[in-house]
Amino acid sequence: MALRFGILCFPGVQLLDLTAPYEVFAAATGTSVHLVWKDLQPIRSSTGLMLAPDTSFAEAPDFDVLCVPGGSGVNALFSDEAVLAFIRHRSAKARFVTSVCTGSLLLGKAGLLAGKRAATHWNAMDFLPALGAIPVAERVVRDGSIITAGGVTSGVDFGLTVIAELLGREEAETIQLALEYAPDPPFDSGLPTTAAASVIKAAKARMAGSRREREALLA
Repeated sequence: MALRFGILCFPGVQLLDLTAPYEVFAAATGTSVHLVWKDLQPIRSSTGLMLAPDTSFAEAPDFDVLCVPGGSGVNALFSDEAVLAFIRHRSAKARFVTSVCTGSLLLGKAGLLAGKRAATHWNAMDFLPALGAIPVAERVVRDGSIITAGGVTSGVDFGLTVIAELLGREEAETIQLALEYAPDPPFDSGLPTTAAASVIKAAKARMAGSRREREALLA
C-alpha cells in the first residue's frame, strides 16, 4: 500500500514550507500526498498564490506522515480548536508527526512538543520553550516520532530526511539528484550568524507584524 503523506493546507501558509516537502514526497516511489484542510475551497498562500486542498478533515485517511507547514497563517490557528483537534487525532495514528518552519509552533500548541527537541524559523525560536519544547537551531531535528525543520528552505532537507527514513537513502538520493538539489547560494546571508547587521534588521522589520501578533497570542 502506498505511503500516505498529509500536509496541512491553510490560509496564509508559507508557500515553500508546503511545496518543498510536497515536491520531495510526491517524487518518491509508491507515495500519495494529500493537501488537507477543513473543506476543499481554494486557499490563498501568504504570498498570494492560490492552492487547492484535495482532502477535507472529515474525509482524510490515516497518514503515515502528518506535516504542518508554517507561515503567517499559523497565528490564526493557535485558537482554532478544529485544527488543533485534527492534528492531535491524526498524530496519534501517524508514524511520523512533522513540521516545517513555524509549523512547529502549531504542533506545540496542540500539546505535541512537551519535552521534545524541536526546530523552527530563526525568528521564532524563542517561542518554543513557552510551548514546552527544547529549541534546537538545526535544519532538521528528530526526537522520536517528531521531526521538525527550520525555516522555509529547510523543507527540502526535511523531505529528503523523511524519505530516507521511510524508503532508504538511495531513494532519497535519487530524488535529490532528480531535483538537482545542490545548494550553492549566491550570498551567505541565510542565517543571522552569517548575515550583515543591516540585513538582519531589514528581515526582522518585514516579519515584525506577524511576530507581534504571535507574541500576543502566545503570551
